[in-house]
Amino acid sequence: MAAGEANIEYMFGIVGIPITEIAVAAQAVGIKYIGMRNEQAACYAASAIGYLTGRYVECCPPPPISMAEHSAVSKAVSIIAHAKQPLLIIGKGAAYSHAENNIRKLVDLCGLPFLPTPMAKGVVPDNHPNCVAAARSTALQHADVVILLGARLNWILHFGLPPRFRQDVKVIQIDICAEELGNNVRPAAVLLGDINAVTKQLLEEFSKRPLKYPSNTEWWKKLREKIKNNEERSKALALQKSLPMNYYTVFHHIRELIPKDSILVSEGANTMDIGRTMLPNYYPRQRLDAGTFGTMGVGLGFAIAAALVAKDRTPEKRVICIEGDSAFGFSGMEVETICRYNLPILIIVVNNNGIYTGLNADNWKEMLQYGDPATCVPPVSLLPNSHYEEIMSAFGGKGYFVKTPEELQKALKASVADKQTPSLINVMIDPQSERKKQVFVFLS
Repeated sequence: MAAGEANIEYMFGIVGIPITEIAVAAQAVGIKYIGMRNEQAACYAASAIGYLTGRYVECCPPPPISMAEHSAVSKAVSIIAHAKQPLLIIGKGAAYSHAENNIRKLVDLCGLPFLPTPMAKGVVPDNHPNCVAAARSTALQHADVVILLGARLNWILHFGLPPRFRQDVKVIQIDICAEELGNNVRPAAVLLGDINAVTKQLLEEFSKRPLKYPSNTEWWKKLREKIKNNEERSKALALQKSLPMNYYTVFHHIRELIPKDSILVSEGANTMDIGRTMLPNYYPRQRLDAGTFGTMGVGLGFAIAAALVAKDRTPEKRVICIEGDSAFGFSGMEVETICRYNLPILIIVVNNNGIYTGLNADNWKEMLQYGDPATCVPPVSLLPNSHYEEIMSAFGGKGYFVKTPEELQKALKASVADKQTPSLINVMIDPQSERKKQVFVFLS
């Protein structure tokens, strides 16, 4: 009864004595009970619901919206005005605070280059001319002033330290959590408060002290050259005709054929990392991935939550869940949950027979000649050519096994056109396919 009175819409869980009665009682008061197949997936789905809907259950009255001290805002504006190579980094906190309208105004008003963190993609559309995501390493390494707007200097942003950042970089930190201020790097200015409210304060200050960062600076020239170079390299990989396909070819066709307003869920290693660069987001809170903790297994739970929200609020919106084959294995049985509740999710498994890299069928057989697979098969390898699409078919959805661009295009078109049935496209790629050469290795 208390949950019903709190206007809780969804409950996720696994029933059994003595839990079954709770689920039945929840349904009796109008709560939608979603029975999952694993506790972790239930938790992932529940965590995504609040993010997607913007609703939370009040354990106590919410605090008032907080704003930054005026002196801190004034100091930040002064630092930005004197920057030679500024960079605005938009973090997940900006998406949580629904600050997209004010942040877009700030970007347009000041002409600042911006870089979104993974789940902040779409707060400002990725196709905005000031987005420098395709020059990420260059932007981070050479910016003299970095404005952190709801972003945190954790491993995703390399802790704000050299060689990924300048030794003398000035950091302006804007965050709602006081305990995050000053982590790893001493900021030049701190603005403690609600991201949306503080962004509005910055807009008001810039209206008094107008700033329009010139678009013809050497900084912009360097960024645009790097963007062009990286996009050309990715395009060349995407248009390769060799078989098996590589990651870039797969994502090229996905980008061409899925609706622009799709909610994208992604997890995996190379699948998630390359997909983030190849698949643009145009709207806030429409990308869900493994997040700060890099948690594998979140994908199908997140997709179920997104599909439920879409079904109740925007029925025409598609949910596209793009999984590495290893990541899919963590919560693969939730395909049954998807089919049981008839959620028209499109799952795409990018299958390279392994974690990071795998073996083709011939190499797998050769390895087995050396003895027990537990002692001779590389730990990153999975069983070659696994037919994950048959899991979807077994539960009444549509499964596709594809090896060529033409087969992928056909399966994508059929799956996108069918808005009633869950589907899974199992895309075989080169087991040795990897990211294009990176400037820095992981965690450097």
